Amino acid sequence: MCPLRIVVDRQEDWRPYYPSEDLISADDFLALDRRHRSAADQDRSTHVINLCGELDYLGTGYYVSLLAQARGQRVLPSVETLNELSRKTLVDLQLDTLSPLLGELARQGLLAGDSVTLRVLFGECREPELARLARKLFERLPCPLLEARLVRRHDLWRLARLKPIHLRDLNADEQDLFASALNRHSRKVWRTPKARRRYRFDLAILIDPREALPPSNRSALKAFIRAGRKLGIDVSLITRRDAGRLAEFDGLFIRETTALDHHTYRMARLAEHEGLVVIDSPRDILRCTNKVYLHALLRARGVPAPEGVLLKRRDRRPLAERVAGLSFPMVLKIPDGAFSRGIVKIGSLEQLEHETRRLFEDSALLLLQEWLPTEYDWRIGVLDGQVLFASRYYMARGHWQIYDHSGARVKSGGFTTHDPAEVPPAVIRAALKATRLIGDGLYGVDLKQAGERVVVIEVNDNPNVDAGIEDTVLGRQLYERIMGVFLSRMEAHVSARSAE
Repeated sequence: MCPLRIVVDRQEDWRPYYPSEDLISADDFLALDRRHRSAADQDRSTHVINLCGELDYLGTGYYVSLLAQARGQRVLPSVETLNELSRKTLVDLQLDTLSPLLGELARQGLLAGDSVTLRVLFGECREPELARLARKLFERLPCPLLEARLVRRHDLWRLARLKPIHLRDLNADEQDLFASALNRHSRKVWRTPKARRRYRFDLAILIDPREALPPSNRSALKAFIRAGRKLGIDVSLITRRDAGRLAEFDGLFIRETTALDHHTYRMARLAEHEGLVVIDSPRDILRCTNKVYLHALLRARGVPAPEGVLLKRRDRRPLAERVAGLSFPMVLKIPDGAFSRGIVKIGSLEQLEHETRRLFEDSALLLLQEWLPTEYDWRIGVLDGQVLFASRYYMARGHWQIYDHSGARVKSGGFTTHDPAEVPPAVIRAALKATRLIGDGLYGVDLKQAGERVVVIEVNDNPNVDAGIEDTVLGRQLYERIMGVFLSRMEAHVSARSAE
């Protein structure tokens, strides 16, 4: 459990709210030195919420955030956020992508008159119709108390001003919202001492409740929560809307399908910047989501992989010349496809010419590989350099892939999960060799085995861990092993901070 400090200008500023042992005045916080700091104030995992008024450069509130970061503590707002808020050009840069949302709100008649003032308290506001805008402002520039002024010029709405506001400036209704928003933002404020002693760390699991093919089903998520709490980790499910809350956690476990130009990658980067243990790390997402990168990496490092060539949009040579030496059928892949999407089986040169014209509209490079028909693919789960599970994913009935997207509903083949000791050693060796090139995260290595030949098809970050499938051999131990890696890494982070 991470200790918490709520810093205010004066203790009386907190009078409208419930008393909290976590409260400290700015003067007392700044006066702390190593000899007189409590255990919480010396703990580098402490999360500091800075509610001071003078947040301008070299103001008291600015120094609260500055010294908190110097002590290795996580603070909201960070010095970087304060510097951006102080310069309108940086604010405009951060919020440039809000224009479509402002236009949508205007078309819906939710922005009235020529100007609107919106107060944002931990990403929430009193106006339910502007809740999305409030959340976006907080995600882009995480500051507990913000006031935004929107103006209309020539029928276009834009952000004219965004500034921090003082806790004392809140009216009675806003005080109620602030208390509930702070409660939702950081449950630590209201936990009893017993609950605080129960858990040593906080882990967020990022999910999308509406995702059709999530990496973990609901039963698996419940198993992760139970396993984490058994090890002293308080596990919470979050969504993309909780990006502004990441700093209150010690770790982030992404259980939503990842992509580069996507909030999963942005949240992984933000979490890593905040010092969290992150699986999948931004590096893993970057390396695993691009099939072109993986193809080049595996071939360069001698990992067995299908024969193939990279097709370049700007290459003017005839396709027949570029694919000389390969025989049909072949498989054409876009760089960032997932769940069998963006993969086309090619039966002739004419079909290849047609499909490359279509796919080159979205990607400058395509990967063309030999087709290796097998009844199933091996999926070897690897975590921290160790085999976690071994499954066979069978092709969908009447289809050449595991997932069949040709109909109105997605169909998939069956599965079997095996003790890794029963898996052919060549499959295990190839899987571990491939993951060593990526990192020490959680991976799912897809391999094909045809006779004595074993090839790595791809290495997936964010592999499926579903109850009733990947856990059929290890059961609860599967979830405990994953949570155990988080625990050891979070403990290592604390030790490293203490040694600095």
